[in-house]
Amino acid sequence: MRYYLGADIGATKTHALIADEHGRALGFGASGPGNHETVGYDGMYEVMRDAIEQALNASGLTQADIAGAGFGVAGYDWSSEYAITAQTIDRLGLRAPYKFVNDAVPGLLAGSDEGWGVVVVSGTGSNCRGWDREHKREGRVTGHGVLMGEGAGGSELMFRCMQLVGYAWTQRGPATRLSEALIEYAGAKDLEDLLRGYTTYEYQIGAEAAPLVFRVAEAGDPVARDLIHWAGCELGEMVNAVVRQLGFEELAFDVVMTGSMFNGGDLLMNPMHQTVHSLAPQARFVRLAVPPVVGAVMLGFEAGGLRVEPSMRQTMLGTFPANGRAFARQ
Repeated sequence: MRYYLGADIGATKTHALIADEHGRALGFGASGPGNHETVGYDGMYEVMRDAIEQALNASGLTQADIAGAGFGVAGYDWSSEYAITAQTIDRLGLRAPYKFVNDAVPGLLAGSDEGWGVVVVSGTGSNCRGWDREHKREGRVTGHGVLMGEGAGGSELMFRCMQLVGYAWTQRGPATRLSEALIEYAGAKDLEDLLRGYTTYEYQIGAEAAPLVFRVAEAGDPVARDLIHWAGCELGEMVNAVVRQLGFEELAFDVVMTGSMFNGGDLLMNPMHQTVHSLAPQARFVRLAVPPVVGAVMLGFEAGGLRVEPSMRQTMLGTFPANGRAFARQ
């Protein structure tokens, strides 16, 4: 029997999962944030080692039993980071072949039955990546949000939201119920105090406030509704950029949607779908319903030379360790 390892190294948490060659999940581990941009490469190594040791202990296996490994790595954005990322993984001492990708890609492997297409992430931030059928060509955006004019995750939504609230105060734009909602959220005295505190960084209004925008929109506020429509179109344009890079315009392929912003439902997703279908009418939209670490294990199958079958994903889900389910939903 051969065994395979997957690790999802994220900005807020790290998960590891071990499965056998049939896809049976045998051991799960969870650790802290591993993005080198915030914890450094030493920190990335420590959380990988911790989560993998937990998964090995739970499965009763050792590193020597691993036949292939896959890593989804938050913060792995540029080819110039390849060497140091590989060096950090090598510190684990694995003898097995491995592959590593940006942490958005395992969501594509986990969510698409065919294992190729486009994945669009809209959570705290946003990202978009794509792979062709053979996993030889990758399409991508920069993944750097407001800095590069890409959106929208919760951070970008709230960045734009506060601009619109500012427009309401200066009468550059229409009044909006977002103003009152955010005054209450921040504990500000009034709109002027809200803007003062926001621009002096006394009031921190970031991605965690995004559900407030959806509530105000659902109550009928036109500014909030237009804002969410904008966010959906932005996500669609990110997908379209990747579609053009990979030449997917005339193909039928999956667009895997992952991240908490999609909990907002049709207000966000309908404009995204319309934007994508204007360029790629056969695109199919799939909401990721499995932990991304499942996709990392599938990348491990690929690294170890094992043919990946869609049934393996379902087997992993059916055997996912009970002690890992709560972590994997977070």
